[in-house]
Amino acid sequence: QVQLVETGGGLVQAGGSLRLSCAASRNIFSINVMGWYRQAPGKQRELVAAITSASTTNYADTVKGRFTISRDNARNTMYLQMNSLKPEDTAVYDCNGHIVTGLRNYDYWGQGTQVTVSS
Repeated sequence: QVQLVETGGGLVQAGGSLRLSCAASRNIFSINVMGWYRQAPGKQRELVAAITSASTTNYADTVKGRFTISRDNARNTMYLQMNSLKPEDTAVYDCNGHIVTGLRNYDYWGQGTQVTVSS
């Protein structure tokens, strides 16, 4: 199994920045897709950003131009740099690792970290 540990959440004023980290217990080169999800109270969980082992990225329209996802294979860590934060970014953020094999797929999740943006 893969263990994912998230850090970097907290309280920040609107317009500020935070960087979330997701450290994996294995070489993340073997994790086909990693991503950040978030869920706000009363809302469905949504995909914020994703990055493949080939470093291709995708972003939700609401965060394009403000958030940057990256991965450091040497450190087995994925990051989400969040700039120009808005109150609507407030949510529990959770990192995900998705592994595709010839037989089945696997999904792993971190414990979640709270991001609160005040106005």
